[in-house]
Amino acid sequence: MQIGTIYLVGAGPGPVDLLTLRAARLIEAARVIVHDGLVGPDILALVRADARLISVAKQRARHTMPQDEINALLVREAMKGRDVVRLKGGDPFIFGRGGEEAEAARAAGVPVEVVPGISAANGAAAASGIALTHRDASSIVSFVAGQCKGLAEQNWSGLAGKGRTLVIYMGVSTAAQIADKLMADGLAPSMPVAVIENAARPEMRVLRGLLAGLPELVEREAVQSPALIVIGEVTARDNVTLVVLAKEAAE
Repeated sequence: MQIGTIYLVGAGPGPVDLLTLRAARLIEAARVIVHDGLVGPDILALVRADARLISVAKQRARHTMPQDEINALLVREAMKGRDVVRLKGGDPFIFGRGGEEAEAARAAGVPVEVVPGISAANGAAAASGIALTHRDASSIVSFVAGQCKGLAEQNWSGLAGKGRTLVIYMGVSTAAQIADKLMADGLAPSMPVAVIENAARPEMRVLRGLLAGLPELVEREAVQSPALIVIGEVTARDNVTLVVLAKEAAE
């Protein structure tokens, strides 16, 4: 029996023209697409008319389908001889659980290919004009998840501070704990921060402040996911955005 291939495809930060050519071609050709909630309608509009679309969108505290079931779904469809595109926002291997899905495919003897996408961090940095590295401000970038089990016990020492940039995914609901954690580790309350909501989309907002005021900033501005928190001196620089991707997407 012929077995299909599972393609773990990064959809990038949102705009359809930020897809890679490989991703666009796979989306246009696929007969089965399993997608998450960060994949916008413009990207889904590329799908062929006879394709089967399966949404496995997740929200905080409400998962429409547990990850184990998503893994099983991908394998089951591929075992029927169908190529499956697993389409997810950003990059599959950066907080996208692509590693778990790839492992499940290999364990079942199903071919799997990873198609990288522009990560949320890269998309947010480009759209907001915040350079994650800068010769005068930062030579180290770290990515962490702000919403996970055992957050308080995780060791973030050395991830933020002078010459460093810390990018926090999924940190909106735990902003207070994140600020307390970093300041307890010795980071100055006056460290500049930025919150980037709906990066690279027409409704993007870039909110700036200081670490000590991060929880109040998130609450006052009613920040909603998807949003990234960037902590470091790079967020306070007077960067000039030559091409603002969110504006391009709106035109």
